[in-house]
This record gives sequence, structure tokens and C-alpha cells, in this order.
Amino acid sequence: MNSDLFCAADFREILSGRHRGVGAGALRGVLQVGEWFYTAAIRQRNRRYDRGRATIHRVGVPVVSVGNLTLGGTGKTPLVRWLGRWFSDRGVRLAVVSRGYGATAGQLNDEARELQQSLPRVPHLQNPDRVAAARQAIAADGAQLIVLDDGFQHRRIGRDLDIVLLDALEPFGFGHVFPRGWLREPIEGLRRADVVVLSRADLLDAGAREALWQTIRTHAPQAIGAEVIHAPRRLLSAVGAEMPLDAVRGQPVVAFCGIGNPAGFRQTLETCGCRLLGFRAFSDHHRYTPAELDQMSDWAKGLGASMLVCTGKDLVKLSADQVGNRPLWAVGIEIEFLSGQQAFESRLQPLCPV
Repeated sequence: MNSDLFCAADFREILSGRHRGVGAGALRGVLQVGEWFYTAAIRQRNRRYDRGRATIHRVGVPVVSVGNLTLGGTGKTPLVRWLGRWFSDRGVRLAVVSRGYGATAGQLNDEARELQQSLPRVPHLQNPDRVAAARQAIAADGAQLIVLDDGFQHRRIGRDLDIVLLDALEPFGFGHVFPRGWLREPIEGLRRADVVVLSRADLLDAGAREALWQTIRTHAPQAIGAEVIHAPRRLLSAVGAEMPLDAVRGQPVVAFCGIGNPAGFRQTLETCGCRLLGFRAFSDHHRYTPAELDQMSDWAKGLGASMLVCTGKDLVKLSADQVGNRPLWAVGIEIEFLSGQQAFESRLQPLCPV
């Protein structure tokens, strides 16, 4: 467990510069060398697509890409779920296509399993060859529209709308490209975005949000903007039970997660009003072992917690409604627009079949 906690928490502290000292500074220097090479490779790849030297494949139906600039944690899954419901409500047969990062052979990964529960009638195809997956969805499932999950950097498939999410808490990956920072590509790539959605916008005051939008407009002046919050709605169990959020208010709980941005989940918990006795962050897509669950059971008991709380992404991997003798609940999150919803929907409407 210790090594994973280092990856999830301490490494972020090092990349952000908050962790100081000779060792941390030296590591950042080494990682910056890797950043130069990685950035050069990404820019070269993007130039090939920009100049038509690499083929972009159209699949014959509209494609809506939902992606980000950073390595996870911006809240793509709730937005993909929102889009799935929006198009389904208008009679559009859609399919979700993704690479399937972190999936074991023959199984959906955690994001896809979470979406499958909330969008049971929407096919979800996972394949590193997303062009092939999209064509399969059209031929086999009659898809009239493809939602490309985590697709901003996957330029091989043509898209009709590029939606980019930026997390208000960590919008630009500590200002550096991987491995020195959390960016998947330089910020200049934002110019390809048609829509920029600022997630967890309620966690910044109005002045900080405006300063952030000024930076965004510098890189994506043509994109429309929207602001959303990840609103906790209910508590969910692995067996399909639901409980109102008021049930956790004032209760002593411990929480854990294996997601890209654990700070965002912690902030969400604080809005629920629970007494957070302890919090553990694992690496993104972490697979929990029986030994780790036993340790967390002892941890919860030792702190006097009445329950354990995790994310929906964690719950689908655990498939258990208890850890030890204490109940396990996930916070059910839904997208709620603070601004820009009408402009956003005006970009979606033309993509619906006539």
C-alpha cells in the first residue's frame, strides 16, 4: 500500500513544487529532461495531423469527443453520462467508444462499467483501434452518433465536436508536460477545442474563474465556454441500494479513491457535510487487493468510522457493499451547469439526425 500511496499523493506534491528539498528538486530536474523529449514527440505528431501527413478517418456518423489536457481527474465520466442521456432523450441511437485503458482482457475497465450501470441501453465498445470500434458500433448496433470517451489526443478518428474538460483545481497539470507535470500535451493544443468545460467551477471564486478563462481564451479564442459542478446527489451501494446524502451528514466516515484527481473527490466529500476522519488516495485505476481491504477495515475500525465512502469508479471494481463489518457507499455524482448550457446544447443539436 505504501508504494501506491506514494504514487498517488507524494508524487503530485513533487510535481507541483510543494515538496521541497534537494531530492525533490533533483527529481524534478531529471523529469524535465524527459518532458523535453516527450513534448517534442507530441508536437511532431500533432504537426503531422495538422498538415495532412497523417490520415484522419471519418466513420460516416457524427463523432463527439470528450477529453482533457491532463492525466485524468477532470470528470469526463459524468459528462459522458450527461451526453448519453441528452442524445438518448432526443431519440438518437448512440454508442460510447474508448480505448479501454486499465481493462483486463475481455472485460470493461472501471469507467466503462460505471457508465454501463447508468446507461444500460448504450453500447460501450473498448478497443485501442477506436476507428474500428466506431465502425463496429455503426454496423452492429446501428449507432447514429459516437461519443468518443477520452479522445482529445486520439486524432486518428475524425470528430465533429471536440469537448475539453479542465479541472478548476488543477487545470494545466502544474504547468508542465508529462513526466515533469500532468499535461498530456502542451497547453497550445487547446486551440483544437470547440468547447471548453470548466469542471468543479464552484470551487473557485468569481475572480479566480475569470483569470482562468482569460488564459483559456488566449489558447482557444474560438471555443465556447461552460462551467459545471460535480453535484453529489445520493449514496449508492454495490447491490443497487440508494441512500439520501443527508444520511451521511455529521457521520464519522473514512474515504478512499483511486482516481486521477483525489483532491476533487475530497472537496466533494466536504460539501456533503460528513465528519471525514481519514482519507486515502491510491493511483488512478488502482485494483484493490484483499489484503488492502483488510487494512482499510482495520483503519476504519481504529478511527471509529461508521462507514467507508468511495467513488462510483471504485465501487464497480469492488462489487461489495461492506468492507469488513462496515458499510461501503459511493457518492453518486451528476453534472450541473453553472453557465454556458444553452450555448453548449446549441453545438450538440445540429449533430442529431434529422
